[in-house]
Amino acid sequence: MTFISTWVEAQKFAEKIRNQGSKKIVTTNGCFDILHPGHCLYLQKARELGDCLIVGINTDNSVKKIKGPTRPVNDQESRALVLRHLKMIDLVCVFDEPTPNAWLESIRPDIHTKGGDWDPSKMPESEVLKKWGGKIICLPFIEGFSTTGTIEKINKK
Repeated sequence: MTFISTWVEAQKFAEKIRNQGSKKIVTTNGCFDILHPGHCLYLQKARELGDCLIVGINTDNSVKKIKGPTRPVNDQESRALVLRHLKMIDLVCVFDEPTPNAWLESIRPDIHTKGGDWDPSKMPESEVLKKWGGKIICLPFIEGFSTTGTIEKINKK
C-alpha cells in the first residue's frame, strides 16, 4: 500500500477542487525527514491559507543530494505515510528534480508556501508560479525545531 499520489492523481484532485468554484489550492514541499513540531505548525498554517494542501516531498535520492549521504533517515514511503496521516494534508507526491517546478506546473496551485528562512526572490518557484497567477507565501520559521537538531540530540546520547 502506498501513501504517495502520482502527479496525475494530484492534477485530477486539483482540477476537482478548482471546479468547485473559488477554492484555493495550496502546496508546499520539502524533505520532511523526521517530523517535528515545527513541521506540524508550519503545515497547519499552510493549510489555513486554502481549501486543500498538497505536499511534495523530495525522493530519497534527492534528499541525499541536498542533505548528504546519511540522509534521509526515513525513506520516502515512510515519510509520505506519516505526512498523509496528518489531517491537514490532502495528498502527498514525490519529485526527484532539483526544484519542485515541474511538479508545481502539473498542479498549478494558487499558493505555494515555504518556510520563512527562504527569500522568495531567490526561489526558482517564483517564476513558474507567475505563469498562472500563483503566489509564494513564506510562513514564519519556527525557532527551536529542526531535523538536523533532532539528529544531533540523538547522536549525543
